[in-house]
Amino acid sequence: MIRRKIAEFVDGSDGSFGGVDGEPTAWFEITPDDRVKVYLPKVEMGQGVHTALTQIAIEELEVGWDQIEVIQAGTGQGLDDNMGTSGSSTVSSLFLPLREAGALMRLMLMEEASKLLDVPIDDLYIEEGQIFISSDETKALSYGEIVQNVEEWVLPEDVPQLKPKSDYKYIGRSFPRVDIVDKVTGAAVYGYDERVQNMLYGAVARPPQVGAVLKRASEGSAGRMPGVVKIVQAEGFAGIVAETRIQARNALKNLDLQWDQGEEFQQEDIEKLVKVGVGKPVVIQKEGNPEKVFSSASLLQSEYRTPMAFHAHLEPQAAVVDVRPDRVDVKVSTQAPVRIREYVAEAIGRDESEISVVPSYLGGGFGRKVEEKVAVEAAILSNAVGQPVHVGWTREEDFRYGYLRPPTHHILRGVVDSEGFIEAIEHQQASGEVSFPFLPGIAKTVLGADFGSWRGAMIPYGVADKQTVTYLADLPIPTGWWRGLGLFANVFAVESFIDELADSIGMDPIKFRLLNMPDTKLGERFKQALVRAGEMANWSQPSQDGVGRGVALSVDVGTVVVQIAELRIVNGKILVQKVYSVVDPGMVISPDGAKAQIEGALTMGLSSVLYEQATAENGLPLQGNFDRYPLINMRNTPGIEIELIEGDDRPHGMGEPPIGPIGAAVANAFFNLTGERKRTLPFLD
Repeated sequence: MIRRKIAEFVDGSDGSFGGVDGEPTAWFEITPDDRVKVYLPKVEMGQGVHTALTQIAIEELEVGWDQIEVIQAGTGQGLDDNMGTSGSSTVSSLFLPLREAGALMRLMLMEEASKLLDVPIDDLYIEEGQIFISSDETKALSYGEIVQNVEEWVLPEDVPQLKPKSDYKYIGRSFPRVDIVDKVTGAAVYGYDERVQNMLYGAVARPPQVGAVLKRASEGSAGRMPGVVKIVQAEGFAGIVAETRIQARNALKNLDLQWDQGEEFQQEDIEKLVKVGVGKPVVIQKEGNPEKVFSSASLLQSEYRTPMAFHAHLEPQAAVVDVRPDRVDVKVSTQAPVRIREYVAEAIGRDESEISVVPSYLGGGFGRKVEEKVAVEAAILSNAVGQPVHVGWTREEDFRYGYLRPPTHHILRGVVDSEGFIEAIEHQQASGEVSFPFLPGIAKTVLGADFGSWRGAMIPYGVADKQTVTYLADLPIPTGWWRGLGLFANVFAVESFIDELADSIGMDPIKFRLLNMPDTKLGERFKQALVRAGEMANWSQPSQDGVGRGVALSVDVGTVVVQIAELRIVNGKILVQKVYSVVDPGMVISPDGAKAQIEGALTMGLSSVLYEQATAENGLPLQGNFDRYPLINMRNTPGIEIELIEGDDRPHGMGEPPIGPIGAAVANAFFNLTGERKRTLPFLD
């Protein structure tokens, strides 16, 4: 009953969450043995979010860390998460609802304890899940004892008062990750690891080119191959169900398939489409009249390009689906279980209320596992054979049949006066789609510009005359979400150009940025982070011989990031030896977790700066595995020194913002060492 009461409160306070068909949902469950189960709708993909959310939840609950059991909520168990786990929004969006739910439960428990102990509520206090009488500490009730003695819970009319920051016990401290034991011992279950009784394996035919449609399918010799249980054909779909995965894949090769050809595009076709000036310009930022300044001043102009990139997560798409007459059970490594439920329901003609989607641990996501169809494939196959079916994509399938980070092209123009003030600046950028592929078709008409593609594109400096213009390219290859959306590419261009402006008048890059900061709270946060990063890197002192230094900054989802990169040239190659990163995410929930996120995002960004480039050939991505798509390794990963600044009284995003500045920081360090500008990614072949 207490679960239903908590649900009534939470559902009324935050429209982002809710159950299916009125089913009760909950954040917490208290058991008779004093365990507190925390049901979390957000998924864990290595970012440590289950730990951070637990810290937030139990701050108001007043229980001990060892009393907590974290449960990954499925669509039919906890609160439906219509947003999914993406956009660096998890902690910031749940910071208030989780605390309010915890405080509500605490107050309800205290009110019931007051009745059971027959004392005023003001005479009670709580310590780690035990409610004591202040005037007689020999008398106490545990949370578990209370819930066993209450049949009807009364929901308070008002939101309970929340703790002030000065009283926090859990928020702002580092605790062992709640998933650490399972992951160290191998007990953690990822989508590829999922196993259920009587499970079979599936493999699905893939088109020879993007856009190719299956015209005809026949069994060929596939039906006679060992282990084959069934060949499943539907409109535009052909798949094999077999006793083992290898049997399914081998049989798939022997199907007789005919495809309507897709578009046989090449890499040069894509590059021609992604170009400033091609398509309709949309102004997304405009202050003053930069064109007027440009016409009467000495103008600096530069161009930058970034390539397509894969997500390159280590775990390919995987799901197991069990279609039964009365229900459908889905276990899948996904960032968006509610979206998966919708897709599965549509694919097999079932009502969403019959479908339960439980996310597994994810072996990386980075935006790729927000939108995936592997569960749909497993559902179609399971529906055909009446048994659970597991579909796990190969690495080659994952690379070639998903969506990629789009390529970009940038032109920046600017004017600086003799004192170092930016008089006018303009950023024009072109990109493939990022968010539009996953939104209703009308979004293009209503929004005009793809907000994902221009994330990080606007000029953050205090310039009276500035403008940002975006062009959207219609590409033949699928593009979409990638960590930070357009942040990585846009900040690379903008912050590289800011360095060029500083150099044009011979001004120190940090001094130049400080001089041009806006007189706002955000500007003050930038200044504080810039100064601290400079101190950490001994910026005021000459760099060592043979070492180049570069600085770059960005703001994303409210989080300010400043990075300074130090590099050498070793055997003709760039070796980044140290990165200093100052991050102001507002309130820090878990310092260790925040630093891990910074290290991960920064390293992923550096890998893309130095090595990563996806190209197209004959209508498909050319690269199909890591032999042709190298990632950064431990030997080439720099030392990373991090400092956190709490420049706000609430938390902002952390998973994506640190990926923003690294490209420009490295490019600027390379110029500092060699005098040569790097304006096209990646830097190393």
